[in-house]
Amino acid sequence: MTRRFPIGFLAGFFVVGFVFAASCMAQETGGAAESSEPGAIWKWANFLILAVGLGYLIAKTLPEFFRARTEGIQRSIVEAQQTKLDAERRAAEMDARLAALGSEIEKFRTQAREEMEREAERIRNETASQIRRLEQQAEMEIEAAGKSARRELRAVAAKLALELAEQRIRTRLDAANEAALVDNFLSDLAREGSKN
Repeated sequence: MTRRFPIGFLAGFFVVGFVFAASCMAQETGGAAESSEPGAIWKWANFLILAVGLGYLIAKTLPEFFRARTEGIQRSIVEAQQTKLDAERRAAEMDARLAALGSEIEKFRTQAREEMEREAERIRNETASQIRRLEQQAEMEIEAAGKSARRELRAVAAKLALELAEQRIRTRLDAANEAALVDNFLSDLAREGSKN
C-alpha cells in the first residue's frame, strides 16, 4: 500500500504539472504553431526533471513525515486517554475519600463523646471518693474535737467541783472542826506508820 501511494501520487502530480505547463506555454507562445521552438523543448525537459525530482522528494519524505506525525498523534491520544483515566481514577478516589471523610468525622465525634463520658465518669468517681474522704476526715475531726471538748468539760467540771467543795468546806469548817480534822489525819498517819 505504501508503494501504490507514491506511484499514484507521482502520476497525478505529473498529469497536473503537464496540463499546467501546457496551458502556460500556450498562453506564452500564443498557440500551437510556435510550440515547436527549440527553447520550448528545453523548458519542457527542465519542467519534467524538476517535476520528477520534486515528486521523488515528496514521495520519499512525505509518507515518513505523515507516518511519524500519525504515530505522534496516536501516542498523544493514548497518553491523553491514560491521563484522563488516571484523572478519573484520582477523582473517584477523592470522591470516595470525601464520602468516607463524613463517616470518619462522625467516628471521631463518637470516640470523642465516649472519651468525654469516660472522663466525666472518672471525675465523678474521683469527686465522690474525695467527698467520702473529706466526710470521714471531718467526722474524725468532729469526733476528736468532741473528745477534746468532753475532756476540757470534765476538767472544768472537776475544777468547778473542787472549787465548790472547797467553798462548802470552808463555810462549814470552823476552827474546832479544823483542829479535829488535823488530829484525825495525824492519828491516821500514825496508825499507818505503825503498820509498816
